[in-house]
Amino acid sequence: MLTSKVLGAKGAGVGPSPYIAVAHSVSLYISVYNWSSGFGSKVSDPATLPPNFAQGVAFSPDGADIAVAHGTTPFVSVYPWSSGFGAKYSDPATLPTGTGQCVAFSPDGADLAVSHSTSPYISVYPWSSGFGTKYSNPATLPAGTGYGVAFSPDGADIAVAHAGSPYISAYPWSSGFGTRYSNPATLPPSTARDVAFSPDGADIAVASQLTPFILVYPWSSGFGTKYSNPATLPSNTALSVAFSPDGADIAVGHSGSPYISVYPWSGGFGTKYSDPSTLPAGNGYGVRFSPDGADIAVAHSNSPYISVYPWSSGFGTKYSDPATLPTGVGNDVAWAPPT
Repeated sequence: MLTSKVLGAKGAGVGPSPYIAVAHSVSLYISVYNWSSGFGSKVSDPATLPPNFAQGVAFSPDGADIAVAHGTTPFVSVYPWSSGFGAKYSDPATLPTGTGQCVAFSPDGADLAVSHSTSPYISVYPWSSGFGTKYSNPATLPAGTGYGVAFSPDGADIAVAHAGSPYISAYPWSSGFGTRYSNPATLPPSTARDVAFSPDGADIAVASQLTPFILVYPWSSGFGTKYSNPATLPSNTALSVAFSPDGADIAVGHSGSPYISVYPWSGGFGTKYSDPSTLPAGNGYGVRFSPDGADIAVAHSNSPYISVYPWSSGFGTKYSDPATLPTGVGNDVAWAPPT
């Protein structure tokens, strides 16, 4: 359930995020916290809550909006954001057709994609402080539930991680879907749960339910030959994947202890970093680096549901939990862009 939410490189003039958002399984379904090298106070809840469990969350690239994918109609809810939630935008005229699994804004903020549980499995809308008319479905649909969606950093491509072979579908994007790219020569072995492009757009990573759990391919308007697997695989089903903003690291949230695995990345996997001294408390459903690359957040299945660590080529000591915890399973996490 992750998107291409990388916003810059450490040391490249990109500041820290002022907010961190957690999508979770129990009302109020979305929790947003002030952030300053640790959790601050929880932001007041939206006046109109998502109606059911939240699976995905994303801030728009300019930080003016926040989108939530959730379990019952309308399946996606979007709010203006300015140090807090504004009044929910009107629902799209054509709703996603099933449980919203993941949500992503295009890099220019002009489009909003929702992957979901029922055909056509992916719905994309023009976005300009509200939903436009849904774009036509791709000619070749994903083959099952869309679990993850990501735009490439240049906005020229869109990828959907899904159930059903080939498990990953990628399309050219230009205010609509182009002809689906050819499948990779080496397919993911089972349902893909998330997808992410590297910040330079040169690679694409897919989180899979079955071993090797994480697959990465060169990307250049199509899939290249899969990179070799990491020497130390994630311990079980990969549920989320993210590159660091500078592209030097790749993180995988997964089921099975230690629930999070991070590797150096340079056109291939390096030796896995040591596990954090305090592990996430369950399956890593969402993982994201902060915009400045100084922190890494994991949304997970057991209390406190969100864990955040300083990051500098390895895990630092876990930050203290927020004073007001999310109310249920952490399904996704997003950082607001710097202000």
